[in-house]
Amino acid sequence: MLLAGGVGQRVGLATPKQLAEIAGKTIIEHSIAVFEDAPEIDEIVVLMTPGYTDRVREIVEKGGYRKVTKIVEGGASRTESTWRALQALGTEECDVLLHDAVRPLVEPRIITDCVRALRTHRAVNVAIPSSDTVFVAVPGPDGEVIGEVLDRSRLRRSQTPQCFKLSVIREAYERAFADPGFGSRPATDDCGVVLRYLPEVPIHLVPGSEHNIKVTHPADLQIAELLLRLAAGRPMA
Repeated sequence: MLLAGGVGQRVGLATPKQLAEIAGKTIIEHSIAVFEDAPEIDEIVVLMTPGYTDRVREIVEKGGYRKVTKIVEGGASRTESTWRALQALGTEECDVLLHDAVRPLVEPRIITDCVRALRTHRAVNVAIPSSDTVFVAVPGPDGEVIGEVLDRSRLRRSQTPQCFKLSVIREAYERAFADPGFGSRPATDDCGVVLRYLPEVPIHLVPGSEHNIKVTHPADLQIAELLLRLAAGRPMA
């Protein structure tokens, strides 16, 4: 499932950032192509920003991406959008990889590792060690000051795909939506939903990559452009 429901406010674009062009293709097409070429993937469901589903259909038809079977319009929030995509899959058990469409540089190795991990685990997350020192900011007399400095050796930065048995992620979301407090304190990602509502399910970690960046800010567009061109062996313009 490619989650492409964002509107791109932080990246400063008038259209969704997943439709921005880098290295000759839209970001979402780069992401679709990686999963289209992955032998482990049988079906691709795209969750797209409302009003832009026809544009994605054009991209899919023009690119000949045969694994894309559904293009679903997103909801008002990330959690609502994910739930819509999960409903589109039905109830028959399967392995589900939820990937941010604005991570166009996900490596085939990561997809393979995730699928293999789902053979023995019910929930899997992609993560990399934190190269930065992370601390807790607390109020001070003239603004924030450093409180606790966290143990960097134990810290990880979460990426996607986040992967689950369909029954697990569906149950987690069903419990979340049954919780009156979920709307005021939503989880920031799908592993957060599972961790909160199915704490008995361990979330196995597989190594990610520093290249598996999320295009969020204007500078990320330039970085992704460079990395994609280098990966394709194409010189920068």
